[in-house]
Order: sequence, then structure tokens, then C-alpha cells
Amino acid sequence: MPTAPANASGIELAYEAHGSSDDVPLLLVMGLGAQLITWDISFVEALVDRGFYVIRFDNRDAGLSTKVDVGDFDLGAAILTGLSGQPVEAPYLLSDMADDAVTLLDHVGIAKAHIVGASMGGMIAQQIAIAHPDRVLSLTSIMSTTGETEVGAPDPAVLPMLLAPPATNRDEAIAAGVEGTKAIVGPTHFDEAKARERAAAAYDRSYYPAGTGNQLVAIVASGSRAEGLRTVAVPTAVIHGDVDPLVTPSGGNRTAELVPGAELLMLEGMGHDIPEVNVSQIIEAIVSVAARAAAAAN
Repeated sequence: MPTAPANASGIELAYEAHGSSDDVPLLLVMGLGAQLITWDISFVEALVDRGFYVIRFDNRDAGLSTKVDVGDFDLGAAILTGLSGQPVEAPYLLSDMADDAVTLLDHVGIAKAHIVGASMGGMIAQQIAIAHPDRVLSLTSIMSTTGETEVGAPDPAVLPMLLAPPATNRDEAIAAGVEGTKAIVGPTHFDEAKARERAAAAYDRSYYPAGTGNQLVAIVASGSRAEGLRTVAVPTAVIHGDVDPLVTPSGGNRTAELVPGAELLMLEGMGHDIPEVNVSQIIEAIVSVAARAAAAAN
């Protein structure tokens, strides 16, 4: 697997490119603790079939990308402080992760791309559009939120999952992955076999729970993007499930409210996942916002 050379922060990102480099570039940004393989290959191939050159990658502290040494930093205390609404000092912020993604575009030779992010990846995608508007053709924010504490907060029932101690072996990690998936995808679309397969693949590729903690601190320390989202000028799609318990639907509603001209797609019965039944709708929304961007450029 190719790895981009270390950027100014010393971060090397592992990535994959799918499709023809002659096609329109699209960058997929994944969420908390998740690796690039969490973007199902069928989803990636569907985008390739619609004419995109798709890049998916591991964020810092996930997968095969650089793991950040935070020393004796008390992650648990920082997370609880942030969740209580108090200021947090963090080893890095979402803005640093957005910069990582932009330097990956530099490495691949992409001047501008459609940016699609899910969950924390949606937060990073938003930050890319805010801080690097010249690199963004369109923005698609999936099951994400604005950083404002009043919206998108997780249902209290799923907080123990976020703060649970890490598994100590493969079987524990897979079991925790299945239970965590069951808790957030909603009762309609939970597929135990798929959840088990995904958890096993993630463990075997790279199990690094400390990185999930680091990324969670980055989320709670980064604060609100509300003012920045008001400045986003590229065509934007906001996609959310109406039964999402991890990033509750108010996060998607507020994102669409803040970004001028954003189109909101609220999907009935979808939780915090992209179930097979909703893939075609989500692909069509991405294609549609890309077409809006192309029309605006002409």
C-alpha cells in the first residue's frame, strides 16, 4: 500500500487510489478510530463507476498511518473535561487532521477534489472546506455535526461504548466491535455477520485503541465550526440518518442550516452507518452535488 511521505507534522498517511487518475478526484475521509477499509469497497467501486477517481486513506492514529506519541497525556481526563464543555488542551486538533488530508492531495497531485467525510471524517471534511476552500470542489458531510455542544450530542445510552476500556485480545475486540455496531446502526439495518467480518478485518489490519482516544480528544478540543461553516461557498450535501444515536440528527440539521445553499438528505431508519439499502441514495447525492459544482464552474 502506498504511503505519502511525512508532512510538516511528521505524519505519513497510508492510502489507496481507485479508478483512473484522468477522472474527477474524490477524497473519502473516515471517522473516529476507523480505517480506510471501513469505506466498503462496493461503495468505492460505485463511485468509480460514476466517473470519480477515488482516494481513501487512514487518518493519523488509525490503520497503517503514523501513530502519534502523546507521552503521559491523560486522555481519559481530557475527554471527560471536553464532554463537560470545559476547554481542553489536546495533542492535535481536527484542523491538523484536515491539513494531513490536504498534504495527501498534494502528494497524489490533486489540486481540487470533491471531499466526502463520514462522522469524524465529516468534521474533517468541513474543516478542509473552511480552511482550504481552494482545494474543494464540493463537500458531502455524512452523519456528522458542527462542533457546537448543543447539537449532535450522542444519546447517553451509547456513551459507555465510547469510554469503555480497550479489548485485550482479538476475540474481545471482535465482540466489542459487533456490540458497538449493534448499538449505533439502529435495529432495522444491523447485520451481525457483516459487523463481525468488519471488526475482524479491522483488528487484523491494525488494532490501535489508543489512537481512537487521541482522535476523540481532538474532536472535543476543536470546538465549534459554526462561523467557518457559514463561509463555505462550495456546493454541499448533508446526509444523516434519522435514528442515529451517536451523532444525533440535530447535528446534520444544523450543518445544513449553517452552510449556504446546502441540501439535506435525512434518511429514514438509518443510524450511524451506511447500510446497503441506502448506498444508492448516498451515491446519487454525491453525484448530484458534484454536478452542481461542475455547473457552477462553467
